[in-house]
Amino acid sequence: MGQVQVKEVSRPKRGFWEQSYVPEIIRGLGVTLGHFFGAITNPKENIFTREYPEVERDGEGRIKYYPHRYRGLHRLMLREDGQVRCVACMCCSTICPADCIHITAAEHDDPDIEKYPEVFVIDHLRCIVCGLCVEACPCDAIRMDTGVHCEPFTDRADSFLVRDKLMSRGDLSAAQQGGSQSA
Repeated sequence: MGQVQVKEVSRPKRGFWEQSYVPEIIRGLGVTLGHFFGAITNPKENIFTREYPEVERDGEGRIKYYPHRYRGLHRLMLREDGQVRCVACMCCSTICPADCIHITAAEHDDPDIEKYPEVFVIDHLRCIVCGLCVEACPCDAIRMDTGVHCEPFTDRADSFLVRDKLMSRGDLSAAQQGGSQSA
């Protein structure tokens, strides 16, 4: 067995004032008192309050303090006949790192459409709003471009975004289903 190499490190020498932390406590109290008396003498300039839900960005309806690229809640796009555009291919639920998308596929009555999501649920407490589901969707069925913030909830059941609620935010998609077929 080899020898263990030990390196001794000397501690810096601290005087009485450094060990007592008195100078740092006095400096911290000075900053606090400066803010306190500054707010009393000139309250308009020294107090900053964000009026969170009331102050909005220009005309987009987004809250002012959100980043410009904020996506918002999910929505499911619709076909021309008003049905959900999703074909239950499971790409979004497969790529989701938080495992928050749950889909149950069912056979569709229309022979042109193989299947549809009978159950499509997004658990918003688990969702990390990464947008990978949108990128993975091959048929432009799910989007995150609403710019709407998730409403607060007190019940766990309210955190589940079900298919009908997601469809109510969606509209007709301009994407061509299946692409163009040339003979």
